Amino acid sequence: MNQQPKDIRAGFDPIDLRKFVDPQKTVQGQERAEVALVELETLWINTGTLCNIECKNCYINSSPTNDQLTYFSLDDALVLYDEISQLGLATQEIGFTGGEPFMNPQILEMIEIALKRGFKVLILTNAMQPMQRKRIKQGLLDLSATYGEGLALRVSLDHYTQKLHEVERGEQTWGKVIDGLDWLAEHNFNVAIAGRTCWGEPDANERDGYAALISQHNWPVDPQNHGQLILFPEMNEYIDVPEITTACWGVLGKAPGDVMCATSRMVVKRKGTAAPTVLPCTLLPYDAGFDMGENLKTSLTVSGGNFNHGAVKLNHPHCAKFCVLGGGSCTA
Repeated sequence: MNQQPKDIRAGFDPIDLRKFVDPQKTVQGQERAEVALVELETLWINTGTLCNIECKNCYINSSPTNDQLTYFSLDDALVLYDEISQLGLATQEIGFTGGEPFMNPQILEMIEIALKRGFKVLILTNAMQPMQRKRIKQGLLDLSATYGEGLALRVSLDHYTQKLHEVERGEQTWGKVIDGLDWLAEHNFNVAIAGRTCWGEPDANERDGYAALISQHNWPVDPQNHGQLILFPEMNEYIDVPEITTACWGVLGKAPGDVMCATSRMVVKRKGTAAPTVLPCTLLPYDAGFDMGENLKTSLTVSGGNFNHGAVKLNHPHCAKFCVLGGGSCTA
């Protein structure tokens, strides 16, 4: 390694509170960039914010006690699956995130029906105790036997060393996720790994570190494939970041269609609400300013505030830091 990896998240300038206030204009009066939905390729379902662990920098604050997003139900999911068909949407994939999805008591049923209806399924998991319960393991084995590559699991492994992984996840978490990945590999699941880029390492060095660990365990993951080893930019809405204007697309050599909200939406069920809420992406579960209504049809045409006929104004630090500048996307 050219340099010793370490946690570099401290010491940044705090965000200028004047930023990300006006959906239409930046603090300097420039036109704020927006992203229209090209196609709804991936629909994310947040299964609930409860998790078996509490990570140091979880953007959604998942924990064993946080139930701000309640468990999504099978009935809630069926309404969405039906609506996709009724609207003739080009949705190819249903993604399940949390919290820890395998804590949701109806997760296997939601996955199975999505697969039966022809969707691909991606589950974001820490691969620890909730996934390793006997009922869940057997359910996953049955689904894998029937649907094969249509079922994919992305496992959070924040660094290739135990020390830095446990800086984020807490003590005694390393061995459990390694056991989970070993089990998934042993049974030939379609597996990817999600790491972080907050350690001050060049991308190539970090991938080399993961490569050694992957080789040691014979996991079916290509560390040079950015869809199989995803290294996510860090998210912290309190750290300063530039606002994204319409002029930024040309400067950065990017297009609105490159950003996650051009092809995905997330649905959550907030505690105390009767109906789910549609949001532009997986990163903004609590910000009511980004609510797009109670169903997919409404979300396609919502206007006002952070929206323009369904197009999303990039009016949040995560839009800049994670998506546009960081090039991050929760979809494969």
